[in-house]
Amino acid sequence: MSTTEDYRAAERLLRRPISPGELVVGDKVRPQYIDGGARFWYSVSDGSGRRFVLADPAAGTREPAFDHARLAAALAGASGQEVDAEALPFAAVVWAGDAVEFAALGGYWRCRLDDYTCEAAEFTPPGSPLDVPSPDGKHAVSRRGHDLWARSLSDGREWALTTDGAPDHQYGTGPDCTANATLLRKVGLPYLPPAVAWSPDSTKVLTHRTDERSVRQTHLLEAGPADGGAPRLHTQRFAHPGDEAVPLAELVVLDVATGTVVRAEAEPLLMSQMSPITIKWAWWAPDGSAVYYLDRPRDLRTLTLHRLDPATGEVATVLSESGGTRVEPNQWQYEPPIVRVLADEVLWYSQRDGWGHLYRYDLRTGELLGQVTSGQWAVRQILRVDEAERVVYFTASGLVEEDPYRRTVCRVGLDGSGFARLTDDESDHVATLPDGQEYFLDSASTVDTPPVTSVRDWTGRVLVELERADTTRLTATGWTAPERFRVKAADGVTDIYGVLYHPRGFDPAKRYAVVDNVYPGPQVNRVLPSFDPGGMGMDAEPLAALGFVVVALDGRGTPGRDKAFHDASYGLLADAGNLADHVAALRQLAETRPWMDLDRAGIFGHSGGGYAAARAVLEFPEVFKAGVALSGSHDAPHFNQGFVETYDGADNPEAWARTSNLDLADRLAGKLLLVHGEMDDQVHPDHTLRLADRLIAADKDFELLVVPGAEHTFIDCITYVRKRSWDFLVRELMDVRPPAHRPAPIPLGPELLSELFS
Repeated sequence: MSTTEDYRAAERLLRRPISPGELVVGDKVRPQYIDGGARFWYSVSDGSGRRFVLADPAAGTREPAFDHARLAAALAGASGQEVDAEALPFAAVVWAGDAVEFAALGGYWRCRLDDYTCEAAEFTPPGSPLDVPSPDGKHAVSRRGHDLWARSLSDGREWALTTDGAPDHQYGTGPDCTANATLLRKVGLPYLPPAVAWSPDSTKVLTHRTDERSVRQTHLLEAGPADGGAPRLHTQRFAHPGDEAVPLAELVVLDVATGTVVRAEAEPLLMSQMSPITIKWAWWAPDGSAVYYLDRPRDLRTLTLHRLDPATGEVATVLSESGGTRVEPNQWQYEPPIVRVLADEVLWYSQRDGWGHLYRYDLRTGELLGQVTSGQWAVRQILRVDEAERVVYFTASGLVEEDPYRRTVCRVGLDGSGFARLTDDESDHVATLPDGQEYFLDSASTVDTPPVTSVRDWTGRVLVELERADTTRLTATGWTAPERFRVKAADGVTDIYGVLYHPRGFDPAKRYAVVDNVYPGPQVNRVLPSFDPGGMGMDAEPLAALGFVVVALDGRGTPGRDKAFHDASYGLLADAGNLADHVAALRQLAETRPWMDLDRAGIFGHSGGGYAAARAVLEFPEVFKAGVALSGSHDAPHFNQGFVETYDGADNPEAWARTSNLDLADRLAGKLLLVHGEMDDQVHPDHTLRLADRLIAADKDFELLVVPGAEHTFIDCITYVRKRSWDFLVRELMDVRPPAHRPAPIPLGPELLSELFS
C-alpha cells in the first residue's frame, strides 16, 4: 500500500526532470560559449548551491571558472550583505574578458578575476524574448500586430518590414492550432517569437506569410477568466482531417535596410502543425546566395528539395523522392530534417532500402551520385561535414546490439568509404557542438547508468572529462535504477524494447500491481535510451515510488528502427502504438517475474498517451482493469488535421473513424478516470466530453475531472492533477485508501517551460 512517505518520494521524483540538481547532480551540462566557441563555461547545481566551471578543450583543462570563496567575499564587501560561497546568489554570468558580470542582491555587479574586486556596474537589459536578433548583433526582428518590424539595437530606431498583414493572414506565425495561446497567457507572453531566419550576412530575413483565412474556426469557453469577469469565448483556427482549407505558408524574403519584399514564385507550403522555419524545413545557404526548403503534398508521399533565389523569388527543384507511404526527412516529426546542402552536392536522408541512410546528389543536376551509409541501422543526425576532407560525422542508432535505440557517433567518407565509430562502446551518446569547432560535447549514459559528459575531438578522443553524474540524493528517495528489457511483439517475431521500474521498497516475495505508462507515438518515442526520463517519462518514477511496478515500452509503429517498424502505424492509429504489443510484453515479463500481479494491471498516459490509456481499457478489458487518461485525443475526426493525416492517411475517413475511442464506449468494464483542461487548445476538451457523453449513454461508471482554466499540460496545477491520478490508481489497483498528502505546487520556472515546450 502507498504511504505518506511514498507520496512524498513520488512528489520529489515528479519534479526531477524540471529541478536541476535537486536529485541528480552534474547530469546536464549546458555550455555557454566564449572566445568564439574555443572555450565555454557551465554551471552545476546541487539543488541548494551552484558551482561554475570553465573548460578549455584545446588545452584539455576543466577548472573552477573563478575562486568561489574570493568572489563571495568580494561581493559581500561591496554589497554589505552576507554571501555564501557554496550558494552564490546568481545562476548565470556574463563573461567580460578578465571579469564576470551578474545580477545579484538587488543590483548588477562586475567582479574582476585578477584581484577579485567587485563594483556596481551599469546594467544592459537583455533583449526581449520576443525578438530575433541578427547574427551581427546590430538588429532584431519582432512581431507587431500582424506584421514584422525591425529595430536597431544601437539606437532603438524601429521600422516596419511588412505593412499588409491582416487577421489570419499575417507574417511569421505558425498555425494557430499549435500556438499554445493558453500556455503563453499563463506565463505572461502575448505570443511566441516570429518564425524568421536571418541571412548569414545579417542583411535579409527569411519568413513566411501565414494564411488561415479559410481554416475552420473552433472555440473554447473560459468559465472564470483571471480578471474575474464573465465567461469568455476564445476562437481558434483549427483544421480537422479532410478539411479543404488548411494553414498555408508563403515564403518571403525581407531586405532589412531597403524594405524590399521578395515573394517565392511557388505555391504556398502546407503548414498543418509547425512553421517550416521553426522546424528548419527552410534555411539559408551558408553564403546567403540561396534559400533551400523542403515541401510535401498533402498525401506526404513525395518529398522535394527546392532552391529559392532571395533576390528574384525564382524557385527551382533540386531533387525529389516518392514512396508508397509517407516520405520523411526524419522519423521524429519535431526534429530537424537530416539533409545538408554542400557546395556542389546534397546529403539526402532516405529510407528507400528499408533503413534511414544518407545519399549523395549533385546539387546542380539532381543526379544521384551514390549511397553514403548502409546497413541495418539508421542515421539519426548529421553533426558535421568536412568538405575538404570529404567526410561526414553523424549519430546513428542500431549499432549497439544490446539496444538498437542507443546512439553512436560515427564518421564516413562522402564516397561511402572509411566508416568508423567514434564512440565505440555500449552507451547511448548524445552529441552537442558549437559551429566551426574541432570538438563536440558527448553525454554517455544508458537507462540505468548515469551520464558521463566529456569533450571529444573528431577522432573520438576524449580531450577532457567534464562531469560524472551523482545520484546519491536520487537513491535516497528509495529509487532504484530501472531495468531495460527486450520481449517479443504480439506477432511473436519482432523484438520490442522497454523499461521496467521496480516499486519503492521492492520485495520480490510480495506481489505488486502493475501500471503501463504509455505514449503511442508515432511521431516520438515513449522510452529514451538515455538516463534522463525526459518529458514523456516524467510519470513512471513517481508511479513506482507509490508502490507500482511500472512498465514503459515502444511498440511497433513508433520511430527509431527500420521503416517497416515505423510504418506499422500507417493507417493504424487506432492500434495506439500497437497496444497488443503492450499486452504481449506484460505477459512475457510476468512469466519470469512472479511479483508482477497482472490481475491488478492499469494504464496511465497523457495527450496521445491519454488516448492510448482509454483505448487500452476499452479494447483490452481482460488486461487493463483501470486507466487514467489525461488530455486524451479521443476523437480523431475532430483532432489536428496534420497529425491524423500524417499517420492515418490524407484521404482515409474510414481509418479516422476507426481511430476514435467514442464507438468503443459501450465496452468499458474496468475503472476509468478522464481528466482534461477546460482551456486545452492543443487537444480540445470536447474530446473527453464526447467520450464521457458516450459512456453516459452506455450507462457506464467512470470518473471525470475537468480542470477550470487548465491548458494541455496542466502547467500550473501539475501536482494536483497527478495526485488525483495517483489516488485513483492506488484505490482501484491496490484497494486501499490513499494517504491524506497535499503536494506542493511546482512553480512556473524556465526549466518547466523548457521541458514542456520540448
